[in-house]
Amino acid sequence: MDWRSFWDGDHPIYVNARHRALHDQRLANDIIAQITTPGLTVLDYACGEATEAGRVAQHCGKLILSDGAPSVRDKLKQRYGATPNIIVQSPEETSLLPDGTVDLVIVNSLLQYLSPHQTAELAQMLCTKLKPGGRLVIGDVIAPDVGPLTDAVALLRFGAQGGFLIAAFGGLVRTALGDYRKVRGALGLTTWTEADCLALLREAGFQARRLPINFGHNQARMAFEGLKPL
Repeated sequence: MDWRSFWDGDHPIYVNARHRALHDQRLANDIIAQITTPGLTVLDYACGEATEAGRVAQHCGKLILSDGAPSVRDKLKQRYGATPNIIVQSPEETSLLPDGTVDLVIVNSLLQYLSPHQTAELAQMLCTKLKPGGRLVIGDVIAPDVGPLTDAVALLRFGAQGGFLIAAFGGLVRTALGDYRKVRGALGLTTWTEADCLALLREAGFQARRLPINFGHNQARMAFEGLKPL
């Protein structure tokens, strides 16, 4: 199994429906905060099921949802087929977008599932799709010193704040015994130092900086911005 196959199947990443709803609401808020001008074309790359994308689309001229898992794309098309400014694509279709047509690209919680070489290729491709002055925002990047225990504490804190603490404990047990742990053990997760991630973005053609706040609830992870020069 590879990571794409894993995400194309059933995976108990969320401990219950409340966890998923609060996670998606917070992520949508974080994305909306990056949309600083009305009418932008926004690409959410590796978007997942994006249950709050309808709300994000209200702040965009066009919202492109791109995901590699066919089952996820099917759900997105069912959910947003009647939303005129939402387009659902595969990564292969995204790579065929005309150059210089996107204002903002969001890539959240993906880099840990790619090799450094794959990440470099992705950053270069996304840079070509952005307009001059466009931005690439990458969230949820794992540093080498952030391990499963840090992630577990962040989830429990989020559960306490969101009213699903007991479910969070149970979810951690299921994850420890489930497929995610097995796949993670077999494939590993890619980690990045701040310096290496900044260097990769600069090599791809961006002016790069680390953002002060990560997307989502886990602030032990990092977020970065790449600005395409004018």
